[in-house]
Amino acid sequence: MKKPSLNPADSELQHQIQDLIKAKGGGANEAEVADIIENALKLLTDVKDTGDVRVIQTALRELRYAFRLFAPYADKRKVTIFGSARTQPNKAEYQQALEFGQKISAAGFMVITGAGGGIMQAGHEGAGPENSFGANIRLPWEQSANPVIAKDKKLVTFRYFFSRKLIFIRHSDAIALFPGGFGTMDEGYEAITLMQTGKSQLMPLVLVDKPGGTYWKTWDKNIREHLLRDKLISPDDLNLYQITDSAEEAVKIITRFYRNFHSTRWVKDALVIRLKHAPTASAIDAMNEDFADIINGQPIHVSPPTPEEVEDGVHLDLQRIAFGFNRHDYGRLRQLIDVLNSL
Repeated sequence: MKKPSLNPADSELQHQIQDLIKAKGGGANEAEVADIIENALKLLTDVKDTGDVRVIQTALRELRYAFRLFAPYADKRKVTIFGSARTQPNKAEYQQALEFGQKISAAGFMVITGAGGGIMQAGHEGAGPENSFGANIRLPWEQSANPVIAKDKKLVTFRYFFSRKLIFIRHSDAIALFPGGFGTMDEGYEAITLMQTGKSQLMPLVLVDKPGGTYWKTWDKNIREHLLRDKLISPDDLNLYQITDSAEEAVKIITRFYRNFHSTRWVKDALVIRLKHAPTASAIDAMNEDFADIINGQPIHVSPPTPEEVEDGVHLDLQRIAFGFNRHDYGRLRQLIDVLNSL
């Protein structure tokens, strides 16, 4: 279908935007930046409220800075730690988070926290500032960053929770939830929702309690007795999180997830799963039989890098399988990843 031609005013505006980009020296993603500039100019007529415009202005500024901050560490896997800012160092939960930070950094992961005190500080203490990121939030009582990350360049402070939460999920390869209040619950539920609906990559979501603790067992009981029993979620959704009271086991859950699995990508109607090692023909046959309920289109098969991936030039050294996924049963897809990691 032929694209409609631009009217002279729009065409002239686009030329002016291109000239502006050239005057700035050009750079990456010029077409996308041109679209941002054009939409920013539409704010002059489309949005009258100054407060609304300031939300866009602040979010764009903060996200740009945060993406720049994380970019040099893109090849390093990261774990976000959530938990109460009120947990004191003498509490078992604090010591558990500190131990987890130590062990997960020793396993090659960096740590991201909300940069506050309590569980967040414990995670940074365990990982050390060299392996830590902080995503602080400005609150009415001016929450300050904990002393471990306060003077580190890998600290960014957000005004809005939504942009801060986006950075947490965008740059996380796993999430560890320790006991906490409303904020911890909010982050946990959002992470589950994003994975359940396919809006984020599947990743380990580990709920870590103190040794012998029942915080997450009680939470899980509520999920099963209300959400699951009343059919508000699928039984397969329970595969999206795991519970442990051992820091060492939490680290194993995360590292095992990446034993063979690397990442996923949609290419047209096919879900491509990138792997360190391709499954055998007999394993492929078994997976097509065992996971027939989530296949909609092409069966599971070993695939070379797609033309789209070759064009991007990303992860071309990895093996791949691809299939027509039904885009719905992400709890079952998590089970498929577990099978791939066990091969």
